[in-house]
Amino acid sequence: ASIEHDADCIVIAMQELGAAHDYGAAVTRVIRQNVSEDYVAAAQVLNESGVDVVSIQHEFGIFGGDAGEYLLHLLNVLKCAVVTTLHTVLKTPNEDQCRVLSAIARRSERIIVMSELGRAILIERYHADPAQVVVIPHGAPDRPYVAPDAAKAAFGFENREVLLTFGLLSPNKGIESVIRALPEITRACPRALYVILGATHPHQRLRDGENYRERLKILANDLGVGAHVAFVDKYVDQDELLDYLTSADVYITPYLNQAQITSGTLSYAVALGKPVVSTPYWHAEELLADGIGKLVSFNDTVAMAEAVSRLLVDRGGREHMARRAYARGRETIWARSAASYLAAFHDAAREHALRAGQRLTTRVAEPDFSAVERMSDDCGILQHAKRSVPDRAHGYCIDDTARALILLLRGVRAGARVTNGARRMESYAAFVEHAWNPDVGRFRNFMSYDRQWLEERGSEDSTGRAVWCLGEVASLSTDAQLQLWALDLAARVVPVLHDVQSLRTLAFCILGLNGLVKADQKNELYSRTLNHFARSLHSALVDARKLGWTWFEPTLSYDNARLSEALIVAGKAIGDQAMRADALDALRWLAAVSTGARGEFMPAGNSSFHSPYVTPARFDQQPIEATAMVDACAAALLETGDQLWRSEAERAYAWFFGNNVAGATLRTPDGAGCHDGLGADGLNYNQGAESLLALQFANCAIKMLAKSAKRAPPVV
Repeated sequence: ASIEHDADCIVIAMQELGAAHDYGAAVTRVIRQNVSEDYVAAAQVLNESGVDVVSIQHEFGIFGGDAGEYLLHLLNVLKCAVVTTLHTVLKTPNEDQCRVLSAIARRSERIIVMSELGRAILIERYHADPAQVVVIPHGAPDRPYVAPDAAKAAFGFENREVLLTFGLLSPNKGIESVIRALPEITRACPRALYVILGATHPHQRLRDGENYRERLKILANDLGVGAHVAFVDKYVDQDELLDYLTSADVYITPYLNQAQITSGTLSYAVALGKPVVSTPYWHAEELLADGIGKLVSFNDTVAMAEAVSRLLVDRGGREHMARRAYARGRETIWARSAASYLAAFHDAAREHALRAGQRLTTRVAEPDFSAVERMSDDCGILQHAKRSVPDRAHGYCIDDTARALILLLRGVRAGARVTNGARRMESYAAFVEHAWNPDVGRFRNFMSYDRQWLEERGSEDSTGRAVWCLGEVASLSTDAQLQLWALDLAARVVPVLHDVQSLRTLAFCILGLNGLVKADQKNELYSRTLNHFARSLHSALVDARKLGWTWFEPTLSYDNARLSEALIVAGKAIGDQAMRADALDALRWLAAVSTGARGEFMPAGNSSFHSPYVTPARFDQQPIEATAMVDACAAALLETGDQLWRSEAERAYAWFFGNNVAGATLRTPDGAGCHDGLGADGLNYNQGAESLLALQFANCAIKMLAKSAKRAPPVV
């Protein structure tokens, strides 16, 4: 049915480990909490069913994996719109909780929270788009207002002033503070009865049986108020719960944790017109404003006794508060909640359809090296261009020429058509050879158009990229002579790679050394150097990361994902599982912070480079960031088999095709060119070598991913 008018529902239940529930006909499928395959299977069933929207009810502890990350397996496969309701929004999450919830938010067209504070935290802490977040207060049933005395006889509460707390019994509810307040309360109101309604929490019962309930009974008896406490040890259905609530004169929520964003029982109590005494957890502060309840400090027995006693003694004031609470509750009845949810579902489905239409243009494009050929000559590849015209004023550099040689090798491996490949590879290799300066033990970088070197020693990164190139040639080239050249030059270069400081140089060298080790397994120097550089890069990550910042350095700058890629590769090469795990954590974090409000890839802009521990700048975004992310995610997929990395690679790839914060396509219509960047004012329409190479690198990587999935990629 159209969600504009009606909704047909498919219910999928989560089932905890070892449980077996009789859900009834409403539940059509079960996901076992800790079986990741169940999440993928459920998504496939939903895709086949043709549903418009999937509504996720999220709470930490429901879903399997670290911080519930198995839910991401479902979202990764799901093709329809997603609306996620967050029952908890943590203000200070740990790294896994932040990563997972941010990823869920990226995949959701709408995120529903139940309070304004939850909305503020989601926007500030998890960088959600304000337009994406909808506040729908916790729903409650719509019952006529009934005076408490009319409902007491059913429970034997006649002639008692009833205080009620409802919920699964566990030590974090603060019930002790109410019991300790009862001696003062009963002095003011001798007929007071504190009803504690609810079974012991299953986890509490598994750990401790009914010892906690017994301790509460002992406490009440020791204080001389045992006759004023009634324990109702059972699960109750909704109708019975509402009958108990109707009988209550005062409802109490004495919770101990401020960071409770919502309480269903509190919403129910207010909707039924109950005066409430509560500790100031977040939901209570918001819902009980304007005189419909009393707030007391956490674990403050004296304040609890005073607030409850005043309400019990002042019947007129209590009834006035009850009427105000009932009026407030009309705003949260189920009918209003349902209408708000239906509107959110409709908006999500419409927005998903629009975004899906945009994604239709994001396909796997065949690598096209014609623009790279246009920028190249017998010397190397020119650095810059004015629009598509090569700009000879800036000459050549080894950074681009080394990457151009790597690109052609990867193009051949991907099965792409490489015109003039052998000749062009030879000219690029000659540039790299000529750039090596044995007198200083480093590569030169910049060469003018008249073939003059502009320095004796290039940057560390230029040496790192040259070593990366040598490793790729040695391990990928099918030309035996080219391989021997790379191994010969590497034998001269690697022994003098001392005092490397730049993290990116370490990363580039690791990638190159990994190829050299594969090509020449007997050379122990390559293995030792790879190990040393990998441990240096890993140490930088361990030293720099802190809560909320899982990265190698205090800033994000350029070619960022190469750091994670190199450490993933190194962890596999040397068999260091801690290194591998930390590298994957860093890549997850980078993916999370490189995300716009609509889930699009949003790499750190250039102005982020010198701002430590801050949210990455939105502009100017560079193509090499998208390519580095594609390559790093491809490495993560190869290492773990987790299809989430395929999704992240494709998300970064889509950046070239307009799935970015500006909706601007960086790939030129002919498929060969790529604009130089995305700024606040729009595209930089020049097409320099770095950008051209970046797009074609990404094309090759995505084509290889498509091959690995044993499916033919669609062609643009």
